[in-house]
Amino acid sequence: MTSAMDESIEGASVRVDIPNPKLRTHLHEYGRRRRTDGPYADNLEVDALVVGGGFAGVFMFWSLRKEGLKTVMYEAGTDLGGTWPGAMVDSEVPEYQLSIPEVIKAHNWPNNYPNYHDLRDYFDTCDRVLDIKSQTAFESVVTGAQFKTDEGRWHVETADGRTAKTKYLIICAGFAAKRYVPDWPGIDKFKGIVHHSSFWPDEEIPVEGKKCGIIGTGATGVQLTQAWGPKAGHLKVFQRTPNLTVPMRQRDLTVEEQEIAKKWYPELLRLREHCFGGFLYGFSEKNTFDDSPEEREAFYEKLWQDGGFRYWLGNYKDYLFDPKANQSAYDFWAKKQRARINDPKKKDILAPLNMPHYWGIKRPCLEYAYLEQFNRDNVDIVDIKNNPLVSFDETGINLADGTHHDFDIICIASGFDVVTGGMTSMGLRSIGGETLEDQWKEAAYTYLGTTVAGYPNMFHLYGPQGPTLLSNGPTTIEVQGRWITDAIKYCERNGIKYINPTDEASKKWKKHINELSDASLLPTTKSTYMGGTKPGKAFEQTCYAGGLHNYGEEIRAVLPSFEGFHVVKAAA
Repeated sequence: MTSAMDESIEGASVRVDIPNPKLRTHLHEYGRRRRTDGPYADNLEVDALVVGGGFAGVFMFWSLRKEGLKTVMYEAGTDLGGTWPGAMVDSEVPEYQLSIPEVIKAHNWPNNYPNYHDLRDYFDTCDRVLDIKSQTAFESVVTGAQFKTDEGRWHVETADGRTAKTKYLIICAGFAAKRYVPDWPGIDKFKGIVHHSSFWPDEEIPVEGKKCGIIGTGATGVQLTQAWGPKAGHLKVFQRTPNLTVPMRQRDLTVEEQEIAKKWYPELLRLREHCFGGFLYGFSEKNTFDDSPEEREAFYEKLWQDGGFRYWLGNYKDYLFDPKANQSAYDFWAKKQRARINDPKKKDILAPLNMPHYWGIKRPCLEYAYLEQFNRDNVDIVDIKNNPLVSFDETGINLADGTHHDFDIICIASGFDVVTGGMTSMGLRSIGGETLEDQWKEAAYTYLGTTVAGYPNMFHLYGPQGPTLLSNGPTTIEVQGRWITDAIKYCERNGIKYINPTDEASKKWKKHINELSDASLLPTTKSTYMGGTKPGKAFEQTCYAGGLHNYGEEIRAVLPSFEGFHVVKAAA
């Protein structure tokens, strides 16, 4: 989930006398059947099956059950929340929560940017108030699914051999469900501890006195560096592209101030849906050069001090479109960040004077002490942009120039097969028998960012061609989730067997997605928005770039007529 997000891994301990298990990189390797009754039963038949137990899954489970549908959830992990040790969000409370009244009343946060433990507490509150886990099958990994038009039902298979039948299939895998680990030779030979960040074990792995390596400087790499830097014997961070981070400004929250503020939450949570990114602020009404240099400097400084994503999505309205305006934003960023780094060489690697890409066209990571870690004697940065990692061996990793780095512990923070990967890895098949994975190899097609042609009665949230990575997760989930619930309600009340988006409507939506993106600087870099960095993946815009409010208006206009759908009524 989470936004994704994002992470601050504090480590986890397997007993060091136990050999490191084979590196597992696929969800199906974690599939396990806990019981044979309830949501774990064979030949389960339900009205709605929700796949994924993060924010989207919880919202859809609550929303559909409230409408009287028999609903069950499958979650690949061992608990609700879609989090792992150290996960940390990049959206601020009260923006970062669901607007379910019972949960708001029952829960208070310890700070404005929750971490892994806080998220677990939140989802425990959701379960206590909404009774979700009793109808959730954990460690249940979907490996195949196809809709039978004669039955009007999905047949869904899991890694442990179960089959479920459901009229509605709701994919809540999010944008980061499929991990990406490069195919480095020798990775199984490494004698130390190595895991992908999102498969990190729950037990604590002590890093004190250990030689530690982090491969990648995305959100996970940044947050892990903050956690391990003060504790590791020695830490090396391998960077291909610098992360253009912005300050988090985390602060503690008291129960008293939250209880007083809750009377405003309904209004605030409605307001967030009318802002571009689903936060409680939007872009300035001004263009960059409408202000004098002095006014511009003061505006940038205010955004910087307020923190969070304000420097990204509260900045001048033209900087994501005009290269000169973007350069101005980058120059201020570089000035602020370079001042925090002591070593001139590290300064040029971590915050170069020449921008590596336009500022803000990759989702920036929030941090509180990332750059300061590299002022420590025990922390180093290794630039692998032109000297890539080529292999592992028993003691560590090798770079292209022949240099070898010894390690006891390695975290692979190489990211995910973003946005589309969660859906293409499920073995989903169209009514024509093609796999979604094959269909989307050249380009992904959806309709409204919630449905896919050839996959009747299947819906997805916070995934391909919705606002997704350009927005706050819980806000987007509720905009899409209410639409999905209303579409299903209409089907149920009007005797509709299934709805299936047309190819023509999907092609028009794809064109619309591209037009919104092409007007901006987003297509200038291969980023998570443009298909991610996994080799061989299509270079394409995967997110709706027109803002959350506009998106909500567009998808709402389709109901209740189901414009763009083929509608099949149930037999009398």
